[in-house]
Amino acid sequence: MNLLEAMRIYVRVVERGSISGAARDLDIGQPAVSERIERLEKYLGCQLLLRNARAFKCTPEGIIFHERSKSVLGAVEQAVAEVSNDEQVVKGTIRIAAPHCFGETLLPEGLRRIRENYPQLDIELVLNDRMADLVTEGVDISFRLGPLGDGAYIAYPLGQVKRLLVAAPDYLKRHDAIAEPADLARHSFIRVKGAFDTDLLPLAHTAHRAPDAAVAGRVDGVPIQTSIKTTHWRPMFEMVMAGVGIGVLEAPACKEPVEQGRLVALLQDYEVPPHALNLLIRPQRPVPARVRKIVDILTAYVAEALGASR
Repeated sequence: MNLLEAMRIYVRVVERGSISGAARDLDIGQPAVSERIERLEKYLGCQLLLRNARAFKCTPEGIIFHERSKSVLGAVEQAVAEVSNDEQVVKGTIRIAAPHCFGETLLPEGLRRIRENYPQLDIELVLNDRMADLVTEGVDISFRLGPLGDGAYIAYPLGQVKRLLVAAPDYLKRHDAIAEPADLARHSFIRVKGAFDTDLLPLAHTAHRAPDAAVAGRVDGVPIQTSIKTTHWRPMFEMVMAGVGIGVLEAPACKEPVEQGRLVALLQDYEVPPHALNLLIRPQRPVPARVRKIVDILTAYVAEALGASR
């Protein structure tokens, strides 16, 4: 029996909370995962998982074995890192989670750079606008926009993702002018569901255009008339481009259309507060070599990309 392989499988099953999910991550069949767990339990002489038709939970022995297995696997990876070159260390599969818009507009180039440096590494990109829990979803690296929220992680601050209030030139020709924040209430607003909690758009005076220091950076909620909600940024982007309404887009998604004049940034004296961007990894000590090296590439690339998008 390959004990290290069985430990890797068991750790992934526990962290994913699902045998089928672990099987997908490991690219092996679900029956094979179940069989390895059963063989591991027989080898250890104790039950690790309490199973029922829908789910499982760890036994007290299973909890202990999970924690010890993570330590052992981390020590093995560290030992390999200390005597191996980069190409040998950075291989296998790395699972990265990111919000849709950021993942679709900026990350592809980052993934290309990873593959260019480490061609033996397989990458799985998971896009979802909800917060991904690194442990329960078996994610190695997660990008998070906005508040960090609860959970166990190490966070690397990457800067801020600027957001722009925009409209197509054709829309502006056909509708009333937007000269002041109060004018927004007379226009059709298109937004991603969950982007704002209410029909109030947060706006702040830009520091260099504020009438005085007292109002610089102050955020006010401005009433908007939401006409269309979507669950994904892309339909909203297409509808704004088509002149259906106005909307707020992350700067990387609309940088080129604004530069080309296909979109117009509105209310230049104000700004939609940017999102803080963080890269999260699991709280492991030591951080696995392959994760550390990929984090180095991604943090350098994202800082460069965010600077170019401003």
